[in-house]
Amino acid sequence: MTRHVIARAGEIAPGERRLVELDGRRIGVFNLAGEYFALLDRCPHQGGPMCRGHQVGFVTAARPGEYVRSREGELVKCPWHGWMFDIRTGQSWCGPERLSVRRFEVSVEPGAALVEGPFVAETYPVSVEDDYVVVQA
Repeated sequence: MTRHVIARAGEIAPGERRLVELDGRRIGVFNLAGEYFALLDRCPHQGGPMCRGHQVGFVTAARPGEYVRSREGELVKCPWHGWMFDIRTGQSWCGPERLSVRRFEVSVEPGAALVEGPFVAETYPVSVEDDYVVVQA
């Protein structure tokens, strides 16, 4: 797979996302408290722009009237029909045994590691002779 530089880590704030197009596919890159995750921006239900939906949390209830919120902002709801997907895993909450959205690996790497590489500039010896700078080419 091809690696793509999306942004500086600080440019996608915690709780935010960035939508990008890579190799003809729209992908959402999410920052969940400093961890980054990427999902295909296509809901498997009917192809909606899933990564543009609201980020929500998980709500459970031990009994009526007692609600517990957790994992705030870690689920994304498709804006077309409200189907929810776990941003960390891509797993659906509507049909977890058979539905998920495609995930992409994300890493945060030092800038120097990205620009080092096989690039070598052609160099020439330089000397100073009686106040003249001389380049041998």
